Amino acid sequence: MTPETLFYILIGIIVLNFIVDQILDALNAKHYNDQLPAVLQDVYDDEEYQRSQAYKKTRYKFGILSSTFSLLITLAFFFLDGFAIVDEFARNISNNPILIALIFFGSIMLASDILTTPFSYYSTFVIEEKFGFNKTTKKTFFLDKLKGWLMGAILGGGILALIIWFYQLTGENFWIFAWILVAVFSLFLNMFYSKLIVPLFNKQTPLEEGSLRNKIEEYAKNVGFTLDNIFIIDGSKRSTKANAYFSGFGKEKRITLFDTLVNDLEEDEIVAVLAHEVGHYKKKHIIFNLTASIITTGFTLWLLSLFVGNPLLSEALGVNQPSFHIGLIAFGILYTPISEITGLLMNLLSRKFEYQADRYAQKTWNAADLVSSLKKLSSKSLSNLTPHKAYVFFHFSHPTLLQRIQHLKASEKNSF
Repeated sequence: MTPETLFYILIGIIVLNFIVDQILDALNAKHYNDQLPAVLQDVYDDEEYQRSQAYKKTRYKFGILSSTFSLLITLAFFFLDGFAIVDEFARNISNNPILIALIFFGSIMLASDILTTPFSYYSTFVIEEKFGFNKTTKKTFFLDKLKGWLMGAILGGGILALIIWFYQLTGENFWIFAWILVAVFSLFLNMFYSKLIVPLFNKQTPLEEGSLRNKIEEYAKNVGFTLDNIFIIDGSKRSTKANAYFSGFGKEKRITLFDTLVNDLEEDEIVAVLAHEVGHYKKKHIIFNLTASIITTGFTLWLLSLFVGNPLLSEALGVNQPSFHIGLIAFGILYTPISEITGLLMNLLSRKFEYQADRYAQKTWNAADLVSSLKKLSSKSLSNLTPHKAYVFFHFSHPTLLQRIQHLKASEKNSF
């Protein structure tokens, strides 16, 4: 295979991925005006339903614009020898392969983020503002950007530097050491994410003593779930949208509730949401997902080790001097089809896990409060209640609201 042939294969993968996404988005948009099923008629009143329709259409049009811009910038970078230019820039600063790679990726990522910042700004301060979601101040918006860059430089740069160091020391066997590094880092992040990362962006406070905490602790005791760490996070600092999540293992496990969730739902509905999260823990979904992620990472790194040193990858991107960082870029694009397949499989499993967690909440609390909470959360976020099946299959990690309600009703019937 010639470098030119590989170059156009890379371009083909990028363009094909864009076209598939656009087709799925268009199919999904055609279903925006579908009549709501009877079981979902109470999610929106007429005014709110029209508002949700306007929100979805606005986001769809904006998505076409932003994704097309990203595609054009990417193609321009490829055809104008952008990789060779940035590689030469990095080599003019340092002769150290690790520093060259860090400067290379840092320059591309920083430039990319700066170019797309106007779209992020418009999304936050125009679209989200228009529909009543945005609570982010301009100061918070830009501070988040700076913090993100800093974290990316420290964590991402540190891991990349170690991986390249392993490559220099061990050659093709670097993937084994890189795999161990990423696995340990993933475990560490899962354990201490809420303690170390979240405080950089949000304030977390223990849930106060009172009726809600009593109900949560009583539920946890009834299902044999030790839960000492219940926190409220100031999600309203950025958005009116609500969420809740579970993190950590053992003594470090904790439930985090967005303040918007606490404000929008009744106490019994909050316990139902919590019961769903406990279901994920009890069913060992968190451990399974982490294990699957580590195995997938190992496979990817092994595959990378077979190709990253091939000069053809660098030559295809217009760079004469082969290097790990250029090989990594080309490999990342070639890996896209495999990544899409593994992503589909993980989404299938994720949707299955959501059904299992729903059933757990149904058995240990009740279905009525869970359904009520899901409907309220969908209404508050102006969710699309009639997505296209293909769009759900490719993109959804959760079943649709209709599917979850139908599944709960079927489970209830089967239990009798």
